[in-house]
Amino acid sequence: MKRIAFLTSALILSGCQLVPQKSTESESGTPIQEPQVMTPVTPKEAEPQIPVVLTPQQQEDLWNRIGMQLEMAVPEDERVDYYRDWYVKKHPNHLKIVAKRADPFMYLIVEQIEERGLPLELALLPIVESSFDPFAYSHGSAAGLWQFIPSTGRRFGLEQNWWYDGRRDVVKGTEAALDLMEYLYKRFDGNWLHALAAYNTGEGRVLRAIKANKKAGKPTDFWHLDLPKETRGYVPKLLALSDIIKHKDQYDVELPVIQNHAKLKVVDPGIQMDLAMAAQYADMTVTELQSFNPAYNHWATAPEGPNHFLLPIGKVDVFTSNMAKNGNKGMKVVRYKIQPGDSLSVIAEKHQTTVAVIKRANNLGSNSIRVGKHLLIPVAMKDASHYGLSSDQRLDRIQDRAHGGHRITHVVESGDSFWSLAKKYKVSVANLAEWNGMAPKDSLRIGQKLAVWQQPAPQAIMRTVIHQVRSGDSLSTIADKYRVSVDSIIKLNNLNKKSYLQPGQKLKIRVDVTKMSS
Repeated sequence: MKRIAFLTSALILSGCQLVPQKSTESESGTPIQEPQVMTPVTPKEAEPQIPVVLTPQQQEDLWNRIGMQLEMAVPEDERVDYYRDWYVKKHPNHLKIVAKRADPFMYLIVEQIEERGLPLELALLPIVESSFDPFAYSHGSAAGLWQFIPSTGRRFGLEQNWWYDGRRDVVKGTEAALDLMEYLYKRFDGNWLHALAAYNTGEGRVLRAIKANKKAGKPTDFWHLDLPKETRGYVPKLLALSDIIKHKDQYDVELPVIQNHAKLKVVDPGIQMDLAMAAQYADMTVTELQSFNPAYNHWATAPEGPNHFLLPIGKVDVFTSNMAKNGNKGMKVVRYKIQPGDSLSVIAEKHQTTVAVIKRANNLGSNSIRVGKHLLIPVAMKDASHYGLSSDQRLDRIQDRAHGGHRITHVVESGDSFWSLAKKYKVSVANLAEWNGMAPKDSLRIGQKLAVWQQPAPQAIMRTVIHQVRSGDSLSTIADKYRVSVDSIIKLNNLNKKSYLQPGQKLKIRVDVTKMSS
């Protein structure tokens, strides 16, 4: 019986059922049960499985979140083809490098764009504008991820002073860029390509091009406008990028994953803060803090603000807790005795601060000071060398690894000595002699060439700018524009002081971007 029960269960589990048959009688009259017949059981039809479709916001990779929302039409155009080919075939590593730079910031940018209901193509603009280098600086004086020129930056609320350059502030710069794009979109009656072109070259130039085409009876869409060469390539470049990101699998493009969640959070201590002190509170290095907060030009936030920081989310509680434990202290203050020959500007320069900060710290109503009196001076917590981004993070800094600087060749003149040259170039006599295989007491001869290795200033963030000479330019006017020396331009471009500059000639200029907003 157990065996029969087992077989019955097995048959049922296999999808069959036993169907009883009619009983018959034997010759003796005993009922005989005829064999049971197995008939298949038709299984109930399975419910169709509906695939789970993740929304853009539910994607694990932020690139997918962006790609799913790219909607601008990408036309068949040779300019689009050129830039698509440039990214995919000729420079396949460029987007990988850019993606790594974008990693901390892209989520913040995407969130702002979605909140405003703007096209996600705008999230790709910093790739076109600056390759996501927050310290990018152009020959046209444009700075930051979004490449604002000074006047447009101020027009859209970005402060620029000795302490702070809002064009390099990732959060404030993004807000200003999206404000500008919304303005241009309305200005050009809802035409995004016109708005993008105007972002690059200015609304006036685009408006004039549209007006000229109307007058000539020509189409007024972007593709038919007579615009500068840079702008004619600007929009196709963005559209090519959009096509690549949207169809990255089709183009076999592998981008480093950017996790689709916030990595940074804004914290505002509400007081002027030494960057080294803020980094200490957050349990970070100053270099790490500066990498997320590139807008601060010097060792502290601005006296009148802004004073906010972007911090890794995991560091926010640490920062606020440590700041509270230290009585919300933000600066180190020293007591300075006024010396003969001192003025507020001399004292400010000596302590790497400003006259306004000293006056406010001491409740001074004027610039008048008296020898022998004391002033309270807010000063840097650490030596200046701690506040500059490390050389390997200055993405395009040219330097010799053996000496940690760039080489200058000095031709010895009458009256030169190791001591006078060391003082001139702000190096030690011992180093100067060693670099040239000499002893400090060796004599120099007129016409002798000496190698001098110079470091940029400790807080310098150096970028190379290509300046195209215009009519009326001179070495001195160019040097003044970029706040560099004439000698540095001459040496970098192998010129001499009597060189005649030709309009259209291109010169390399090494610029400290932290000096371009003060």
